[in-house]
Amino acid sequence: MAIKILIVDDEPDIRDVLRITLEDEKYEVFEAGNGEEALAFIQKKLPDLVLCDYKMPRMDGREFCRQIKKDILLRHLPVIMVTGKGEITDKVDGIEAGADDYIVKPFEPKELIAHIRMLLRRTGIDLEANPLTRLPGNISILDELSRKIASKELFAVCYVDLDKFKAYNDTYGFERGDNVIRETARILLRATQEAGNPGDFVGHVGGDDFVVVTSLDKVDRLCSTIISRFDAAVPSFYNETDRANGYIIAHDRQGAQRRFQLLSISIGVVTNEFRKIEHVAQIGEIGAELKAFAKSMTKSNYVMDKRKIDGTGQTGPESAGPATAA
Repeated sequence: MAIKILIVDDEPDIRDVLRITLEDEKYEVFEAGNGEEALAFIQKKLPDLVLCDYKMPRMDGREFCRQIKKDILLRHLPVIMVTGKGEITDKVDGIEAGADDYIVKPFEPKELIAHIRMLLRRTGIDLEANPLTRLPGNISILDELSRKIASKELFAVCYVDLDKFKAYNDTYGFERGDNVIRETARILLRATQEAGNPGDFVGHVGGDDFVVVTSLDKVDRLCSTIISRFDAAVPSFYNETDRANGYIIAHDRQGAQRRFQLLSISIGVVTNEFRKIEHVAQIGEIGAELKAFAKSMTKSNYVMDKRKIDGTGQTGPESAGPATAA
């Protein structure tokens, strides 16, 4: 998969030169004429790196960087600021606004490519990351779960899924659906920062499925925070009529038309508190079961496994089924 680079410059001739240079290196190139256009583009298609001119009309490079870096989902997006020769103030302002690197015009193509390669290495770009949210993908998720199992620590793995998302996607379209997924990612990250631990892990399995790995002492508050924030955001995903009705009309998987309530979020929580977890597949199997149980309910909720396993590997007599905690 080619690395995607967004060029932000108000001069078409400059964009043409940069595009030719980058495409010669097999990068996939996109263009925007100013900071406002660039922000609108990024909301729809997330690049791997941005090459941004400092001086532009409507929104200059400094303000563009500020807008990028204050968004929790975009703050790790690497930005190279392009400044004029000898304009030290522009360089300093760009770096202070959040630019990761700068290059001075005029520059040689080889110099530009060297800066890009260096920044991609330095920021640790991972092409395995989910292209929609840039959250760690399946390989990173498996590595994190394997590490937790090997550590012998108590842990909690939250499998997060959106309810009625297919009906929403069919009704509002893929672009609106992608916006919901991106906003869900933001909610998970903010909730983890607020209610979790500094080292907690948030990954994107794909589609509307996410994984959050935290500790036992934080998991209840974290799940409650995720649900509260998601439910508060849901009305903004709908038009005024559907919001007032509290449902949409869509076709189910069998093709029958019926009412679907507004989106909700379900979380199945797997822990090693009451049972020994020995391999990643075990976590996935339990998580799928718990998440299915949570999705059988009508509102946002989380379900935590409270079942105890005896020495034979069977559910013990004092075990309970999946216990709802919200």
